[in-house]
Amino acid sequence: GRFSRIIPSSRHTMYKMLAPVRWDECKLFVEYGHGVGTICRPVLDRLRRDGQLIVIDTNPLFIDYLRATILDSRFVAVLGSAADVEDIVAAHGHDHADYVISGLPFSTLPDGVGPAIAAATHRVLRTGGAFLVYQFTPRARDFMAKHFARIDSGLEWVNVPPAFLYLGWKDAAREG
Repeated sequence: GRFSRIIPSSRHTMYKMLAPVRWDECKLFVEYGHGVGTICRPVLDRLRRDGQLIVIDTNPLFIDYLRATILDSRFVAVLGSAADVEDIVAAHGHDHADYVISGLPFSTLPDGVGPAIAAATHRVLRTGGAFLVYQFTPRARDFMAKHFARIDSGLEWVNVPPAFLYLGWKDAAREG
């Protein structure tokens, strides 16, 4: 239910999710629904020195917690909706994001929010970038499939409960 997002995902799941990222090419990494920062640290460990990690969450408590605990100049915590990712990315001086990762529970979001986030994420990503999603139900794939022609998927049994992992690539062929 409403606490599912607070369960930190296993370290194994995080490593598996981040494995396909080409860190040398990553200037902007965006995260939605980060909870208590489980992903922030592994991302910052890998992110290049001139890169930036922007996390977006609607919960001010999570934002305050992250601002107080992650003291890295490349890290920015933004109180807002993932559906507004384009405005948030632009406000921080970027044209696009290289990768976006989300643990948001798509299936429990209010009507219309999931599709809006999927669409905005596809628009904000650069060609060759990817939308990384981890969920506890397979429904997120439906939201992604409208926008991402190529989706790699896997199931992470080490997590409790098992997490579905989806990687939607923004391919040049789909553009325009």
